Amino acid sequence: MQSIVIKKVGLLVCASLLFLAGCSKKKKTLSSGPWKQEKKVRARIHAPKFPNRKFNITDYGAVGDGKTMNTKAFKKAIAACNKKGGGEVVVPKGVFLTGAIHLKNNVNLHLNKGAKILFSQNPKDYLPMVFTRYQGIELMNYSPFIYARNKKNIAVTGQGVLDGNADKKHWWPWTGAKEDGWKKGEPNDDAGWARLEKMNRKQVPPKKRMFGPGYYLRPNFIQTVDCKNVLISGITIHHSPMWEIHPVTSQNVIIKGVHIKSLGPNNDGIDPESSKDVLIKNCFFNTGDDCIAIKSGRNQDGRRIGKPAEDIIVEDSHMKNGHGGIVMGSEVSGGVKNVYAQNLTMNSPNLDRVLRIKTSSKRGGVIQNVYLRNIQVGTYKQAAILVNMFYTKPGNHMPTVRNIQVDSLNVKNGGKYGILVRAYKKSPVKNLKVTNTTIENVKVPMKIDHARNIQFKNVSINGKSYNKRIKIRNKNFKNQ
Repeated sequence: MQSIVIKKVGLLVCASLLFLAGCSKKKKTLSSGPWKQEKKVRARIHAPKFPNRKFNITDYGAVGDGKTMNTKAFKKAIAACNKKGGGEVVVPKGVFLTGAIHLKNNVNLHLNKGAKILFSQNPKDYLPMVFTRYQGIELMNYSPFIYARNKKNIAVTGQGVLDGNADKKHWWPWTGAKEDGWKKGEPNDDAGWARLEKMNRKQVPPKKRMFGPGYYLRPNFIQTVDCKNVLISGITIHHSPMWEIHPVTSQNVIIKGVHIKSLGPNNDGIDPESSKDVLIKNCFFNTGDDCIAIKSGRNQDGRRIGKPAEDIIVEDSHMKNGHGGIVMGSEVSGGVKNVYAQNLTMNSPNLDRVLRIKTSSKRGGVIQNVYLRNIQVGTYKQAAILVNMFYTKPGNHMPTVRNIQVDSLNVKNGGKYGILVRAYKKSPVKNLKVTNTTIENVKVPMKIDHARNIQFKNVSINGKSYNKRIKIRNKNFKNQ
């Protein structure tokens, strides 16, 4: 009898161990996956906190009449705030004209409701030059309008307006394009850009790449370089020279509740470049270029620096005009990985693409682990999902694009393509998975050349159902 009891207990113990092992295995499976990893990224991102001290810029000589230059007043208020251990530098109601504003540790530049910071149209007001990036290349150039380098705990917040004061007579004509206000015989950035690209190819040390006056390379609006704990919240941005919000090699960045309306040339909305742990939330975009463009350096500079853009969350935002809603590229030589975008709305005949990945064999780099879900689209112009490895002239650095998942993308009135993939035969796009998606009223459902392991599940394009791994079906779709 005793031996029978022992055997039964033994069987129960074995069964229990097997059950626990099964539960453990099941738990591991449930806890895996991209959106479980997204929660880990989110848990690392925290807004900086500031002491309850206020430094009103009018106490340091600022005048909000839209005419008085207030660059010195901003500088004094920020220095005083930093010296006291931090707090809010308050911009009250009024229009405050200024040149470059440089943030310091523990400073929150806070714009009250009715406050406007109007930036000077005189390039001299953005000197001396600072260490910055221009289209993915490091150099010494005009200061961005709001700038910080090697700083911690910094913010730009409030309900006020940042007006870059750029137009077809100031900043934009530097592109050399007639549609931007340039006229024949006027200077432009052609020679400066050619010189900078040559220095990049020859790997001239960045601090010896001296530009500024005479080279016509436009400054960005807000740029943080090598910063930690950054918050940009609530503000409205208009009329930028080019890129609006540009975190470079920065970590723990939150951009939320920002309203961007700036339709000038190269007017990207937000460009996280070689940055890590970035949260973009509750923002509105009406831009002259990409709404959100994730980058990591151009060509030699991107490879030399070797810092990918990684662990980036985008959610609860609306995209109107722009070249693309969620974009990676084209300056991605350092790579992009772990991008999570969800709960977005997009709608404009002047929005070219929903998801846009652009690179080339001149750029190289690896773009991987890109996850989108719950995207509602009214209309767009070119493609809902676009991967293009021929964005620029070819080179000797083959790009890699892999692990792209799109779930619950719903388009009412599509543009030319549903899905468009242009890749190298030597480097096909790998592991593109589309699920629970409906795209209506597109001219060409899909055109894909070189790709491997493309999977559709519960997908409808123009009423046709796709629910399997895609195979070669016609001349417009080659599964290599």
